Amino acid sequence: MSITKIVSLLFALLFVYFVVVQYNDPDPEVWMPIYGIAVAACLSIFLGKAPRAYVYVIMAVAYFVASYQQWPPQYEGVFWGEMKMRSINIELARESLGLTVCGMAMLIMAYLRREMTVA
Repeated sequence: MSITKIVSLLFALLFVYFVVVQYNDPDPEVWMPIYGIAVAACLSIFLGKAPRAYVYVIMAVAYFVASYQQWPPQYEGVFWGEMKMRSINIELARESLGLTVCGMAMLIMAYLRREMTVA
């Protein structure tokens, strides 16, 4: 299996985990599709059915913009010994971090997609 397939599959599995842990979130109907789109994007690379690299760049920009908008007014961290939501600022920081991970992964997928065309 190529490194492209391994990396895309690992990211897809990470985002599947992100989808699963949203089950107990106060607003899973928002976050499950956001991470589900990332799963589909990574699986499209894995399956060799990926759109052009610029699509992943556009997705990355969208995730980064959303991450910026989600940033809490006052940063209190993302983890205080347990995963309970102690304050809205911690929840917003976690959501922002998740969106940033998605954005970074989409940039990596864009690079991998570009490498698929070169090879």
